[in-house]
Amino acid sequence: MTIDKKFVDLFHSVSTNAAIATFNWIGKKNKIAADKAAVDSMRNNLNKINMKGRIVIGEGELDKAPMLYIGERLGTQNGPELDIAVDPLEGTNFAANNLPGALSVIAVAEKSNLFNAPETYMDKIAISSPEKGIVDLDNSTKRNIGNLADFKNTEPQNLTACLLDRPRHKKQIEDLESLGVKIKLISDGDVSGALMVTKKDYNIDIFMGIGGGPEGVLAASALDTFGCFFQGKLIFESNEEKERAKKMGIKDINKKYELNEIVSGDSIFCATGITSGDLVSGINIDNNVFTSETLITHKSSNLKKIIKLKHNIK
Repeated sequence: MTIDKKFVDLFHSVSTNAAIATFNWIGKKNKIAADKAAVDSMRNNLNKINMKGRIVIGEGELDKAPMLYIGERLGTQNGPELDIAVDPLEGTNFAANNLPGALSVIAVAEKSNLFNAPETYMDKIAISSPEKGIVDLDNSTKRNIGNLADFKNTEPQNLTACLLDRPRHKKQIEDLESLGVKIKLISDGDVSGALMVTKKDYNIDIFMGIGGGPEGVLAASALDTFGCFFQGKLIFESNEEKERAKKMGIKDINKKYELNEIVSGDSIFCATGITSGDLVSGINIDNNVFTSETLITHKSSNLKKIIKLKHNIK
C-alpha cells in the first residue's frame, strides 16, 4: 500500500501554513503564543483533508493538550486511515528569540505504521549509510567512530559529529574530543540535527546522543526515505513514565528500535523553516509575498528535496 501523491501537496500546505502563522511571533519572546499559533493553524488545516487521521505523536496527552493530543481524530473521516506525528513548532525558543532553526514538522504513515513514542527521552544514533553494523547504540563512542572512519576510509579527525549541547553528553563530548572528531553542538532542534546526516553539504557524519523520543520518530520518517541508518532507545526517568509507556503498548522498555520498527511502509515528511537554519531557510516576507522553504520526502515516489514556494498575503 502507498499514500497517494496528492497528499504530499496537502501536508506540505499544512506545515507551510503553520510556519507562516508563527511569523508575527518571531522574536517576540513569547514561545507559548508562537506555539499556539502553529498548533491552531496545523489542526485547522489537517481537519480539511479527506482522511481518517489519528495523532500518534502530538502536543501531549488529552489532559495536557486540548489540541493535537495523542489519539485525536483529524480530517473529514473520509479517505485513507493515516497515522500522524506533528511538531507544529520545533524549537519554540528559536522562534521566540529569533534564533536559527525553528521548524514546523509533520510526518504521516499508513495506519499502525508509525511508532507511538511516549513523551520521554530517546538515545539516538544516525549515519547516512543504511548498512547495519557500522554504528550501534550498544557500542562505545570510540568503537562507533572507529568503525565509521574505517567505513569511510578516513581518520576520526576528519569526521564531524552532531549532538545536543547538554550536560548529559559531557562524557560523549570528551570521548569525541579525545579522538580528534570535529563536534557541532546544537542548542535545540534535534529533528534537524538528525537530518543533517542526509546530505554531504551539511558536513555531518554522525548524529548521536539523547534527545526527545517524539522528535526521534519524526526524524526517522525522513531518514527512512533518504536510506539512512537510525537507531533509537527510549530513556525512562521515572516509574510513572514506564507505566505510561506500557499503557501505550510498549512491552519491552529496554528495547533498541531499528528504523523499520519506528516507521514502516510508505510515509510523507514535511519540515518547513520558520527561522533560517542549517536545514532550510525560514519564512521571508517581501512586497506582501511570503517565501517558504520545506524539506519534503515521500517514500513510495522517492521524493526527497527542498521546495521553495511563494505565497501572496491574503
